[in-house]
Order: sequence, then C-alpha cells, then structure tokens
Amino acid sequence: MARNKYPEETTNQILTVALDLFIEKGYEQTSIQDIINGLGGLTKGAIYHHFKSKEEIMQAVINHLYKDVDEMLSGVRDDKELNGLEKLRKISSVSLSNPAQSEMAAVAPNLLRNPKLLAAQIEHMIEKAIPVYIQPIIEQGVRDGSIRTDYPRELSEVLLVLTNLWLNPSVIPASPEMMLNKVKLFDEILKGLGLDLFDEQMLQRYEELFRISAREVSTEK
Repeated sequence: MARNKYPEETTNQILTVALDLFIEKGYEQTSIQDIINGLGGLTKGAIYHHFKSKEEIMQAVINHLYKDVDEMLSGVRDDKELNGLEKLRKISSVSLSNPAQSEMAAVAPNLLRNPKLLAAQIEHMIEKAIPVYIQPIIEQGVRDGSIRTDYPRELSEVLLVLTNLWLNPSVIPASPEMMLNKVKLFDEILKGLGLDLFDEQMLQRYEELFRISAREVSTEK
C-alpha cells in the first residue's frame, strides 16, 4: 500500500465526516462503515491506520472540537491587561460571536439524541473549563475587586452549568421568547451573586442564536 503523503489532511477528513454523522445519526447509530461511505474512496484499512476504533475517533473529534475553545480561554485567562470581570465578558462576547456557535445552534436539536456529545461537553466543562480557566479568572476578579463573591469555585460552576445546559435549547427545548426570558433571569441571578456579566449586545446575540435553533426545529417537523 502506498504511503499516505498527507496524513494530517486524511485525519481531518475522517474527523469532519465522523462529526457530521455523529450529529446527524447519533454516535451509537453511526458505524465505521458509515464513516467510510462518507469519505469518498478511503478504505477501512486507511481509517484503522489512523484510529483503532470508533471510540478513538470520537475522542479525537471531541479534542478537535475543544482545541480552539481551550486556546481562546487560555489566551483570555492570561491577558495581563484585563481584570477578572473584563475577562469573563470577553469570553462571553468571543464565544457568542464565533461563527461556529451559529453552526452548533443549527444542529442543536440533535444534541439530546447524542448523549456521547452531551457527556463530552459536560466532562470538558467540569474537568477543564471550570478549574483551569473560569475559576482562576473569578478568583482574580475577587482580588482586583471587579467580582464580589465568597464562593469562586461554586460561582464558576453555576456560570458554566447554567450557560451550557440550562441555557442550551438542545438540552432543555424552549421557544426563543422563553429562552430570552431565561437569559434575563440568568442575568439577574448573576448580579445577585456579584457578577454583572451581560450587556445589550450579548442579549441580542443570544436571541439570534435561539431563533436559529427554533428555525431548525421547525424545519425538522
């Protein structure tokens, strides 16, 4: 068999096709043969040259999905020019303005049917995003006076759990109007906990994402 001259390109192609299938069909319903069929001529042997199993493909997909997120979070966390609150606002603004958010919102109705993807999101949130990025930022905010809380770890958990699960229409379906009400309540909750996070632009972006999700739900029906 000829040596693959572009292993990274092949790997990325496999991950792209696999992610699309995991979203469309669900991890459990996607077979290695389904992935092969979507690769336009790549053989099963070529896939197993890069990945030993479907589970390994899934892990690589997750790592690929969160690579850019981790780079963004670490860059903001280590920015010497911003206080703690400014860092949280920047993370929220960058996340909401990321074109990938619109893409994820468009496929959001499938997330509940993809427990592997949902579990991966929760795992990344608990094991990495909270302790490595968000908690250190909130602790900085407490030190510099921009955030008022006696519970930085707990506030970090509330912030990400509510943002990624409670405010995620793929986990708890709701109309755009209901989701926007939830964001406004979330804003009030955070202010009560000493964190004034949202501005009008963020609220408008949330509303836009909720309407994208609602259109996809309507299309599926």
